[in-house]
Amino acid sequence: MSETVVGDERLREEQIIGDERLREEQIIAVVVTHRRPDDLAKSLDALASQSRRPDHLIVVDNDHDERVRDLVAGQPIPTTYLGSRRNLGGAGGFALGMLHALTLGAQWVWLADDDGRPNGPNVLATLLACAENHALAEVSPMVCDMNDPERLSFPLRRGLVWRRLASELRTDGPDQDLLPGIASLFNGALFRASTLDAVGVPDLRLFVRGDETELHRRLLRSGLPFGTCLDAVYLHPQGGDEFKPILGGRMHTQYPDDPKKRFFTYRNRGYLQSQPGMRKLVPQEWVRFGWFFLVTRRDPAGLREWIRLRRLGRHERFFRGERSDGGIKR
Repeated sequence: MSETVVGDERLREEQIIGDERLREEQIIAVVVTHRRPDDLAKSLDALASQSRRPDHLIVVDNDHDERVRDLVAGQPIPTTYLGSRRNLGGAGGFALGMLHALTLGAQWVWLADDDGRPNGPNVLATLLACAENHALAEVSPMVCDMNDPERLSFPLRRGLVWRRLASELRTDGPDQDLLPGIASLFNGALFRASTLDAVGVPDLRLFVRGDETELHRRLLRSGLPFGTCLDAVYLHPQGGDEFKPILGGRMHTQYPDDPKKRFFTYRNRGYLQSQPGMRKLVPQEWVRFGWFFLVTRRDPAGLREWIRLRRLGRHERFFRGERSDGGIKR
């Protein structure tokens, strides 16, 4: 056999191996958007500018906007636009996008929202390396304030202490790049496809608020290894203002200013805390919110509404209407 023939066969073999590796490592990014085309454009630009680009981009548009369709079509990587004529919320949007990514053969699914973006071009590569080095089923970046990247977008409690700075998450332990067992979903979260087989996708019924906590609960109960990569940052608008301190800052309660956000937040928390793995939090929940409404706000009506919404969730009355009680007796 001539050297030319041998060389051609070796080249074809290397190409086949390279194609198989590409398929094995195919990363599909999923972004959910709703009426924020300007923010979405910035997010997509950051995703497409990664040093390790996603192999495919799926955008779920909860408003079925032609402007968004055109924006997606103009990206420099292969894309799929999924326009929904019904607002599925973040939960339904991510569920749809994640399932579609699996149908395309994704080995990794990278999640992003329209109002956030990776901080720098190496976030995806860093997450992937962290997941491989620690054999993780899921890995998340630190989610930091878009206007002040040294601050966390959402306060994180470790034990009885609330952490608000990115520097407070870093330790001197053996895995200095990883905070195990803790992850912020869905902002920049990277899932193995096999992980989604084990834990599923977000629950459409939750619509918004708490859907990421519910999936985190399933991830914990699965026993799969996951965590936060401390070398990667995802930028997001500040969300910590909703968490109101009580008892001198030793505890916090969540109180969104928007009544619609309160509706979904409290209803969904009622459901979540009736689930295995979350029930132990119920006594603490009553103490915190009882103190917040009766002592801090002096708002008995607010406490009664909080109880009503919790009851809706606990009884799985997932109605969109803010005043619907699903037939539950008060």
